[in-house]
Amino acid sequence: MSHSLLIVDDEEDLREDLAELLSDLGFDCRTADCGEAALEEIRADEPDLVLCDLSMPGMDGVELVERVVEDNPTVAILMMTAYGSLDTALAAFRNGAVDYLLKPLQQEELLAKIGRALNHRKTNRELRFLRRAVSQAEESTRLVGSSPEMRSVRDLIRRVAAVESPVLITGETGTGKEVVARSIHEAGHADTAPFVAVNCAALPRDLVESELFGYRKGAFSGATSDKPGLLEVARGGTLFLDEIGDLPLDLQPKLLRVLESGELLPIGGTRPIPTRFRLLAATHRDLSELMESGKFRQDLYYRLAVVEIELPPLRAHLSDVPELVDHLMVGIRARLKRQIDVDDSALRRLSEASWPGNVRELENALERAVLLADSGPLTSVDFLNLGEAERGTAQNLELKSRVREFELGHIRRVLATTGGNREEAARALGINPSTLYRRLQNAEGED
Repeated sequence: MSHSLLIVDDEEDLREDLAELLSDLGFDCRTADCGEAALEEIRADEPDLVLCDLSMPGMDGVELVERVVEDNPTVAILMMTAYGSLDTALAAFRNGAVDYLLKPLQQEELLAKIGRALNHRKTNRELRFLRRAVSQAEESTRLVGSSPEMRSVRDLIRRVAAVESPVLITGETGTGKEVVARSIHEAGHADTAPFVAVNCAALPRDLVESELFGYRKGAFSGATSDKPGLLEVARGGTLFLDEIGDLPLDLQPKLLRVLESGELLPIGGTRPIPTRFRLLAATHRDLSELMESGKFRQDLYYRLAVVEIELPPLRAHLSDVPELVDHLMVGIRARLKRQIDVDDSALRRLSEASWPGNVRELENALERAVLLADSGPLTSVDFLNLGEAERGTAQNLELKSRVREFELGHIRRVLATTGGNREEAARALGINPSTLYRRLQNAEGED
């Protein structure tokens, strides 16, 4: 596709000759004889590049450039002048032009500078797109909610951001544990500090060690070059270990050594590498149960849980749903390119649901509704299927309750055979005595 050019000059002969030359070279050219006419042309159809004379009656080139840059910042501008000087060049750059050309124009220089200006425009558009993407990403990491529960979480984040102690973030799946981790990182580090997020549950078992600790060339078959581990990449910033409860047991002491010594040893390495980072960990699992069953080390737990932030499930702060909907819809509209609102009936419906999947489930429900909607706004009718999800959740809870009843009955029968000796019963059941005690205590509490 040819590039579109707008040539602005009060000299008719130069303007038409230039348009003819550039049209012959494949450019789509339009012309204007003054600044006001140029603005009309740009409003009607924005060009890729404006070739603008510096000295014109009425609105001169400097004022035109200022107006174009303000209203159409992605348009590239080349200024033309018969009076070349350093002051001219500086004025051109200061006012937003990419470059300037001296009259009489030389074809080789003209084409070279047009090419550079168009490349500059392309780069500028990409940068603007990236800035928007970064801005949206930053917006998506904001912790939303005015309820006492969320205010308490934000207060804890402010308190822990100023220190380098590890933080353990707990809560159900979908409550926003990574959002909290990013908030702590952003509040406590410079913009350039790395934030490295690792989902321990998502890494294949045979790759966990090499991903976290890295390796040296020749350490194993296929290790053709050195590879830094994520613990090294996080140096000077934050390492976020999501689903820390799924970290393999044999790697837990190795991670603990890194935390205590500030050094790591890559696979196949002979010399430790210094690395210091802020560790944030998260889990939806009960680490105390994992410790009792021998699947998580106590020493690592106590190193991680210097400070613990427990995120409430969404059903515990439903008053935040309208605010969350407003926030989530900003990203959904941008992703799906659909400007759809949510009416009051939908907000009431969404504020009454139990949300077992928490904020993540709310976002999925909104995105699905926007995708399927013929037109806006979304109403309560668009969320009728939430009841089915809740019924499914209720059925799951009933099933879990029956499983607990069966398990408790089995425990009591084994206890009867051991004469009430809990240690013998625990051995027979293959569980920890403390686990047996806790399950009996929970059952008594429910009774």
